[in-house]
Parts: sequence; C-alpha cells; structure tokens
Amino acid sequence: MIKELLDSSAKRINSPEFIEHDPVQFPRRFTRQQDIEITALLVSTIAWGNRVMICNNCNKMLSLMDQQPYNYVMDRGYEDLPDMNIHRTFFAKNMRHYLRGLHAIYSKYGTLEEFMVATGAPHTEAPAWTLAEGLNAALAEANDGACDSRCLPQNISNTALKRLNMALRWLVRDDGIVDLGIWKSLRPSQLYIPLDVHVAKISRQLGLLTRKSNDRRAVIELTDTLRSFRPDDPVIYDYALFGLGIESKENKASNDVL
Repeated sequence: MIKELLDSSAKRINSPEFIEHDPVQFPRRFTRQQDIEITALLVSTIAWGNRVMICNNCNKMLSLMDQQPYNYVMDRGYEDLPDMNIHRTFFAKNMRHYLRGLHAIYSKYGTLEEFMVATGAPHTEAPAWTLAEGLNAALAEANDGACDSRCLPQNISNTALKRLNMALRWLVRDDGIVDLGIWKSLRPSQLYIPLDVHVAKISRQLGLLTRKSNDRRAVIELTDTLRSFRPDDPVIYDYALFGLGIESKENKASNDVL
C-alpha cells in the first residue's frame, strides 16, 4: 500500500512541469559538464528556505558569474566579488571560499566527476559523504587551511548532507525527466535521500522512518527502506515525499481556514 502511494506521487511530481519552480532549473541551463557541476554545487548549497527566494538568489548568483560558471572559476573572477549577501546566511566570502577550492580542483582534474572518482567515492558505501570529505579537504587547502561550514558541513560523521545529496540526485539520476544524469561513474542505486525537515516529517508519518534526529543515520535508515521498494533508484521517492509533504501542508492550511 505504501509503495503504491509513493509510486503514484513520484510519477505525478517527477514531471517536466516540476522544473520551472525548482532550483534544478539552473544546472539544466547549461550543456558543458563543468558549468553544470559548478551550478549544481552552488545552487544546492543555497537551496534552503522559501523556494521563490531560493530561485531569485540563484539567478543573482549566476548573474554575478556572468552566466559562465566555469570561466568565472578558472579566471578567478570571484576574487573581485564585492562583499554582499547571496542567500540568507551565505555571503560573498563563503562563495569565494567555495570557488577557490573549485578552482584548485578544476586546475588538476578535467571535471568534478573525475575528482569524485579520485576520492574513491564510487567504491564506498556512502559516496556522498566520501565526496564531501574530499571537497572539504580541497576547499581548506585552497583557503590556507580554513574551513567553512556555510559551504559544506564539517561534521561528516553525523550530517545528513542534504544539499550535496540533492546535487548528486541532479547529476546522477538519469531517467530523462527532471534530473540531468550526466555522471556515469555513480549509479542511481548508490544515492541517498536528500533529507530535510519536511521529508523527514512526512516519512515518519508514513512509518518509513523511526529515528527522531535528522542526521546521517536517519538518511541511511530512510534510504534503506526506500531501496526495498526500488533497489535500482531509491531516490526517485524524493519526489514522492516532496509531493506528499506539500499536499499535507495544503490540507492543514485548508483545515485551519475551516
């Protein structure tokens, strides 16, 4: 019964109409792999809060890079970026920190996917967390040893890693509908659910998640449950849980009015 509900919701939400209101629209604007990768990382980093505000600020961020993320990174355009707020608690200084690290990565590797392979992530049980460790190390090295939790979480052993898991969904899932699926070195079966408070809440209501903390162990528990329904593509259900969460909020708002 739960699987049928999830399958139905996923099919409804995972559609071309979803794109124009979601941050996934931004990496989809590009065709060069490096542009897609950089945009996916930066956009997922600020993808929290109000979706309209997120999209507005993603547009602002890409405008700062002259709509050419890879060229901007390799030309070190970020060093001339004036101090400003990008999105909520993410500022120009955080963006500079991130892009210095990406400049170092792209100076050594042709693509971020090649860097990901070099970290050994495809051969680990939790590729996203392995990649996060590698990215944190590269960012710190490019910033004189400084770390920045506004770019990526530093508590890798505990973090749910929601934003990087979202970026990986965009880069790896390849059903040709919403996600881009340009990375072939990871399989959709290796992905983990991007867990935020809304996905966690609806998952507990449906009995898919028992752990009370929204941490790495909760991500593993929920994804393992979803893998039992779709072993080859458990993260398809990110769409289902998003859709069911929206419907739950709409029903609550309607009841509150009544």
